Amino acid sequence: MHEPQLLPFLEAGRLEAGCDEAGRGPLAGPVYAAAVILPADFHHPLLDDSKKMTEKQRDLLRPIIEQEAVAWAVEAVQAEEIDRLNILGASLEGMRRAVRRLAVKPDFLLIDGNRFRPFDGYPYQTVVHGDATYASIAAASVLAKTWRDERMRELAKLYPQYGWEHNMGYPTPEHIAAIKAHGYCPEHRKSFHPKELEPTLFDQI
Repeated sequence: MHEPQLLPFLEAGRLEAGCDEAGRGPLAGPVYAAAVILPADFHHPLLDDSKKMTEKQRDLLRPIIEQEAVAWAVEAVQAEEIDRLNILGASLEGMRRAVRRLAVKPDFLLIDGNRFRPFDGYPYQTVVHGDATYASIAAASVLAKTWRDERMRELAKLYPQYGWEHNMGYPTPEHIAAIKAHGYCPEHRKSFHPKELEPTLFDQI
């Protein structure tokens, strides 16, 4: 199997926190963001963009990252706040909260994607496909994804009709059909209007 060739840092000798999120596309549940500072010599052959990894690989790596990172933090932004901020704003707010919770203050932020807003004076660099480029962003993607999936499985027990343990809140045919049958619940993002649901349920929002 080809091993991912992730870069250990943008600039040697400084504490760089990789930041990423998981759950921008679902119709339900929180968006999760993570910030991770890895040791300069951290390496694991499975580490990659979390979307390219299997669930088993992500679950294997999560405790390794949490144990070996210089510092890490994960934050959730709930559906109600997503509706208020919009999903981009909520994703960026989650990253800011995660950075602020790091036990060690980073010198620099590596942000997955192409959008960010300055805060607290941190210098930063946005990186398109950063989770497939830098190890720290990939590690953040793994934590955000595994923490979110764990939460969606918990929520699935409270709202079993939606099949969230399978679809994780994404707009799958199963999830769309369940919304048509049962309507929305408090964990749904009311500002998300997939075409398959227009305009049948607007009166339920």
